[in-house]
Amino acid sequence: MSIGRLPDHEQHILDEIERALSRDRRLARRLRTLRVRRGPDVTRLLARITSCRPRGRTVAFLLAVSVALLVTGVVTSAPWAIWAFAAVWPPTLFAVFRLLCRWSGG
Repeated sequence: MSIGRLPDHEQHILDEIERALSRDRRLARRLRTLRVRRGPDVTRLLARITSCRPRGRTVAFLLAVSVALLVTGVVTSAPWAIWAFAAVWPPTLFAVFRLLCRWSGG
């Protein structure tokens, strides 16, 4: 591949493409506001999770679902109930903890 200047006809084609792209306002706006994302922003995600302020009704509902799944899993030994309980229990504990922190004023 040569490093020199493009031939005149190729340079003309390139100039036409650049002129057409420069007239596209939507493309120019998207390029101005383009943000490169390399992966999830962990600090922002953690800040959003820890700013969670559950209500009493939500926590009561999560506790009721957790207890129902626990009882169902113990009585029937159904794998779906055990896995569902395993999925619901950690968010329930987190919501209870956040609600108690809010109620205690901490």
